[in-house]
Amino acid sequence: MQIIITIALIIIGVLLFEFIIFAHEFGHFITAKKSGVQVNEFALGMGPKLFGFKKGETQYSLRLFPVGGYCSMEGEDAESDNPRAFTNAKVWKRMIIIVAGAFMNFIVGFLLMFIVVVQQPYYESTIVDGFSPASFSANCGLEEGDEIVDIGGYSIWNAKDLQFAVQTMQCKNVDPSSTEVYKEDCAVETRNAAQSIVDGWKDAFGEEISQETLAEINTVLSEECRKINHAETKEDAYQALKNAFDRLYAIGGYSEKTDYTYPEIKERDERVRYTSDLTVIRGGEKVKLDGVQFYSFYQSQEDADNGKVSVAIDFYVKPIEKTFGTVMQQTVSQTVTMAKTVWQSLIMLVQGRFSFNDLSGPVGITKAVSVVASEGLKINFMSAVNNIIFIMALITINLGVVNLLPFPALDGGRFVFLLIEAIIRRPLPRRLEYIVNGVGLVILLLFIAVISVKDVWQLITGTFPGM
Repeated sequence: MQIIITIALIIIGVLLFEFIIFAHEFGHFITAKKSGVQVNEFALGMGPKLFGFKKGETQYSLRLFPVGGYCSMEGEDAESDNPRAFTNAKVWKRMIIIVAGAFMNFIVGFLLMFIVVVQQPYYESTIVDGFSPASFSANCGLEEGDEIVDIGGYSIWNAKDLQFAVQTMQCKNVDPSSTEVYKEDCAVETRNAAQSIVDGWKDAFGEEISQETLAEINTVLSEECRKINHAETKEDAYQALKNAFDRLYAIGGYSEKTDYTYPEIKERDERVRYTSDLTVIRGGEKVKLDGVQFYSFYQSQEDADNGKVSVAIDFYVKPIEKTFGTVMQQTVSQTVTMAKTVWQSLIMLVQGRFSFNDLSGPVGITKAVSVVASEGLKINFMSAVNNIIFIMALITINLGVVNLLPFPALDGGRFVFLLIEAIIRRPLPRRLEYIVNGVGLVILLLFIAVISVKDVWQLITGTFPGM
């Protein structure tokens, strides 16, 4: 049964990928047809032709390998005397034809995002609704009711923006002797004490802890950590910690079963935190918060040994009620956010914040789809399908954004030539355009080949992200 499910998910992934390619090439195809440009072939897939038919002047083909497709227009990449050749169309028509592929990618991204969004019972806002017990941001100026609108210069429109901004936040050393760090340590020690009580309950009392007792522990933990967060001095924070320990160990008479001592909060020479400046709307006005720290932790001892710090959002946000209006608003917002995320990732790549190993080609994308599908299957089949749909939305929007980059051979590079032609009112030498696009294509193919070799190597060595 598992094999059948896996095969079904692979087929769904391939079909969705081909749909993305079809939509992109159909954008070029339909606008070329409407503009009077001759289309010689419209193909889905690459490699040897499986079957096809000719209607009018256009050959329609299905090819063997489901890894792409193309719309071949007369005179697109070679000189042609045909009056209906691409190069003989008016410049504004050629501009529309060139950008139509990326436009269709965004349309498909919107549709796929709608499928994901419409199934969700509610949506997350960017308004702080409370803090986790060991919250770091609560000790650095963030307050309940704050609407986060900017993190480190990155505009926050929705919860997806918030997640991206936090995950790409800079990690750096902070003042280890600051009151903020001291309060963070107090809150963490209090949380650890609560967890220790829960874990040791059965050994202490000979029975599983009840839901009522768990709720009482969580209530005390939340109340006392809130007092720690609002402490003005280290002394006040430590007193709140002691009060928390006394209340926690008094629950169910736990202190009679286990002795406890107050932990010593030690100042270290160095403390690493994910931190950034935030802009929030508080009381109807914009407020700038400098150096807000987010919960920074090691996921394992191996990460601690290697100094690999992870970050988590350490507060809760208010929910947004699901209505027709919020469904459409979230669909549009998350689609735009996804495009913005792709663009921001490219900027970070240039800045050196992402490395070569963070890039993926067709092999890596295929593996990523299988990873998210496997994660979804831990819940149910539909969760796996929705994970695939979501990552396909990311892929199609990624394709649309990347295709518009002003690089030779990409649609954006071709658009630049057309823009120059429109400005100077005469075409640049066709030979120059063909050479530039040809060189660009070779560079792109080499780049994809190198990335694919890297992806294969990561799969063989087990170093691919998510493995």
